[in-house]
Parts: sequence; C-alpha cells; structure tokens
Amino acid sequence: MPSVSKKGLSMPESPIRKLVPFAEAAKKRGTKVLHLNIGQPDIKTPKIALDAVKNNTIEVLAYSRTEGSETYREKLAAYYAKNSIPVAADDIIVTTGGSEALSFVLGSIADADDEIIIPEPFYANYNGFATGSGLKVVPIISRIEDNFALPAIEAFEKLITPKTKAILICNPGNPTGYLYSKEEIKKLCAIVKKYDLFLIADEVYREFTYDGVAHYSILQEEGMEAHGIIVDSVSKRYSMCGARIGCLVSKNKAVVKTAMKFAQARLSPPTYAQIASEAALETPQKYFDDVKTEYVSRRNLLIEALEEIDGIKVAKPQGAFYCIVELPIADADNFAQWLLEDFSLNGETVMVAPAAGFYATKGLGKNQVRIAYVLEKESLKRAVYILKEALKSYKE
Repeated sequence: MPSVSKKGLSMPESPIRKLVPFAEAAKKRGTKVLHLNIGQPDIKTPKIALDAVKNNTIEVLAYSRTEGSETYREKLAAYYAKNSIPVAADDIIVTTGGSEALSFVLGSIADADDEIIIPEPFYANYNGFATGSGLKVVPIISRIEDNFALPAIEAFEKLITPKTKAILICNPGNPTGYLYSKEEIKKLCAIVKKYDLFLIADEVYREFTYDGVAHYSILQEEGMEAHGIIVDSVSKRYSMCGARIGCLVSKNKAVVKTAMKFAQARLSPPTYAQIASEAALETPQKYFDDVKTEYVSRRNLLIEALEEIDGIKVAKPQGAFYCIVELPIADADNFAQWLLEDFSLNGETVMVAPAAGFYATKGLGKNQVRIAYVLEKESLKRAVYILKEALKSYKE
C-alpha cells in the first residue's frame, strides 16, 4: 500500500481539537459540555458586517484580487494608522485567515531546516506551520511563575545560530494571555536588528488588552521596516472566526513581493468574507469598549474562582481571553479525556485544552491546561465549579 509522507506523519495533532470525538460522544449520551477549550467568542458579530453580505447585490461571485480588494486594503491601512502603525495598502496582503498569512510568511523568509525562535507555550498551530514549511522550531521557555513574561534577551542570544531566520511572538498571547510591554518589544526589536533577523508578531488580539495597559506593535518601533512582519486576522476582533480573513503586513518590499507569489498560487481570498471584513472596519468604538468590559469581568471571575481551588496555580492574563492553569495532577491529557468520558455533575462536564500541545519542549505543560473564557459569566462560574469537583473525584 502507498505510504503517506514523512512530513505528514510529523504534523502535530491539534491539542484543542483532538478531544472533539470524546466531546461529541458525551453529548450523544445526554451530557452537556461546557467548552473552555477553544477560542470561539460568544460575542455577537457586528451587525454592520453581516448586513454588508445580506444586502449585497453581486450577480457574479468572481475571483477577487490576489492581494485582496484595493478598497479593503486601503481601509485596513487607515485602521493601522489609527493604531499608530504607519503602513500603506501596498504593504498588506489579504489572506484566508491569519493562518494562511503565517504560512506565507514562513514560506517567504525561511528554507527547509532553517530555525525560528518562539517563546513557549505558544499557539499550537505554529508547530504545524513550521512542520509544513520544513522549519525547526527552537523554543525558549517562559514560565508560569513569571506570568509568562518575555525570557531574558541573553537567553535568546544563546539560541541564535547561522540557521536562525526569525523570532515569532503572539501579542497578546495565545495560550497565555500575556501582553508584552513596550520595553519587551523594544528589546526584541533591538536583537533582531543586531543579528539581522525577522521579528514576526501575531497581533490578532490587539484590541483585547486590560488593566489600562496599551498594546505596542512591533511596527510602531522605528527602524523595523526591514525586520518587522505582522500577522493579523478579523476572527477575534469582530467575532468573525468563520469569515477566514486575515492579512500579513510588512514594510519589507522583498517579503511582500515573495509572499504575493504564494498568494497567487492559491488565487484569491474569499469575496463575501472580504465584504464583511471591510464593513466591520466601520464598527463603532462602543462595540470594543463593551467587549473589553465583558472580558475583564469574565477574567476576574475566572481567576478569582480558580484561585480558590486547592493546588491550582494560574497566571493572570492582561490580554486576549485565555489563561494557563497548572493543576494538581500528573497528566492533563488523561484528565481532559476523563472529564468527557467518565465524569459529569448534574448532567454537565467541561472541556479544556491540555497545555502540553502548546509547548515544543517535551515534558513541559503536562500538568497544565489552557482555559478560554469565552462563555457568559454564569456558565463560566458553573464550569469552574464543575472543574473543582472533578479534580476531587479524579484524585480519589
């Protein structure tokens, strides 16, 4: 029988989605599953975006431009300008989600066996994108004891080799919710300039920052024109995960020109989704203010409830809508599966994402889970109580 590729065999499973069959089986048994495992916001998509599609009069659903529609890219450039990120429409390529943007970036800046340094834990699919491009992920450990702050720059320098092409960060972070400070961004910008590397920033959670702390983009920093690449998406910003519209942004003309060749190979991003995304840019500020208030309230409720559980350690996020929780157990994978297969409380259970899949260093994160606080507060409160009772039963 023909065999599949070595690359295919080495592609990692999603730590978020691999438990789906167990969740579906639980639901078929009549158990209600409270989803703390996936970053699918329950916030309503802006009406202006949905109406733009509903009220459209397109008669031929044609290909869009490879780099995305001109009007959308011009409006995106204006959006970035409002956020003190000075870019032009020609610095932007619209992609099918932030995932495609990152794939294009990695394909454009690195060759097989090149290296990319990523602070861990990190968004699990970075492993998949790197594997697909034949790259080696070089992890640098950030720790729950430090709230997942940026590791010392000296630790980065020790990992840089002639094969190193870039440092990749997510800011604010998935899965940690950590928001890098302006000082930390400046340190990263300085090191990539010193060693002539790229700095890739996944900034899809830009709007989700708390406690009065502002997001600082890598392209706000002077002298990053050749080095800085932003990966972005509408998925979380407007609660439009299903639109699958993202973009890559860079002032480096060679990177954009190269990424365009990858974009041409897939033809174009989806037309209706671009129409919705372009309209979403007109979303009033009150929408974001209300969303931020809601997430702060959920975060505070979650952290306070978790801290009351014996043996738990939790990092306090200042951005996004995730947190990493260290549990008083040995194997979070086993626990997460057990929650779905063998446990329920009043007909309910919870689904969490085991955190080992967010690390590249084997053995790390084995007793940690990622929780996404994307449930309304009553459900979130109930989910934490179920988790508390589940831990008691599991240990017994």
